[in-house]
Amino acid sequence: MARCSPPLLRRFFCCAAKSSSTTAAAGPKKKNVVFLGSPQVAASVLDTLLAASNSPDSAFQVAAVVTQPPAAKNRGRKLLPSAVAQLALDRGFPGDLIFTPERAGEESFLSDLKEVRPELCITAAYGNILPQRFLDIPPCGTVNIHPSLLPLYRGAAPVQRALQDGVTETGVSLAYTVRALDAGPVIAYERFSVDDFIKAPELLAILFNIGSKLLLDELPSVLDGSAKQKAKPQDDSKVTLAPKMNSDESWLTFDQDAKLLHNKVRAFAGWPGTRAKLQLVNQNGEPDVLDIKVVSTKVSASCEKTGDENEVLFSGNSLLIPCNGSTWLEVLELQLPGKKVTTARDFWNGLRGRKLLKSQ
Repeated sequence: MARCSPPLLRRFFCCAAKSSSTTAAAGPKKKNVVFLGSPQVAASVLDTLLAASNSPDSAFQVAAVVTQPPAAKNRGRKLLPSAVAQLALDRGFPGDLIFTPERAGEESFLSDLKEVRPELCITAAYGNILPQRFLDIPPCGTVNIHPSLLPLYRGAAPVQRALQDGVTETGVSLAYTVRALDAGPVIAYERFSVDDFIKAPELLAILFNIGSKLLLDELPSVLDGSAKQKAKPQDDSKVTLAPKMNSDESWLTFDQDAKLLHNKVRAFAGWPGTRAKLQLVNQNGEPDVLDIKVVSTKVSASCEKTGDENEVLFSGNSLLIPCNGSTWLEVLELQLPGKKVTTARDFWNGLRGRKLLKSQ
């Protein structure tokens, strides 16, 4: 396991460590906490933790950061650090205390972790399974910020699956990590009302922001051990699962109710997005298949305009696509392959009167 691989990034991190202030510098009374996370929502949690740990009366310090290895991103396929690693470096965190194991069970990584002597580990969207050998290291345990009201939506995509189901309420839980997936006792939780228009990226950011504040509120009891007494076991009879998103799921089929499709657009926003096939009638009266990415939608129970059974209409600022049960999906924004996101009005004007049909 390399802490910062490949070698170029390892040198970069280590140089950053030498030139930076030592964020994890020892305060004799402060307890060592290790943070594990990877995407941008996790970086916001780390930022909150670092700010709190720098307070003179803080009971803890961030002693190490664990994140996913650098990955190839953007068109240049350049290896870039995770959002968490980048945030840590930007805040002057020592690069030699940013660990990037491929797997959390690697012997070299576990050895490095033991050297840090963590009292507590905190996870937020880390993305790696934690083996029992890891969980046995911190005496105060490992706690996880999970963006659902556990035991609902255990798994990799709790926010996306909740939106796909059309929930009107969700929340965030702070729970102890055990070997079973998201099954540990819940220390605290907070509810959040969900409207009909919020999308997954926005809701994820909100819930992790709430979760970071919840974490800071509960950290004293976690560090003194009293949280273990008050934490409540989950009711396994109420478990629902939130499996990882799959790009094959991204297609919309208009033989479903418009509300289901609208919820899917909200849930799949960001990645993998939602796609649909329409038919654009050419000058010869023959349909050409048109692939679109559906970006923003709403639902209409009726349509004042009339057309053929499968005809896509336009009204106000929306494409109106007929769906099951006499419902209509209003598409507000869309994207053609290789193009930028556009409004439905600009797209419609570009058709120059040609008829648009939904695919069968």
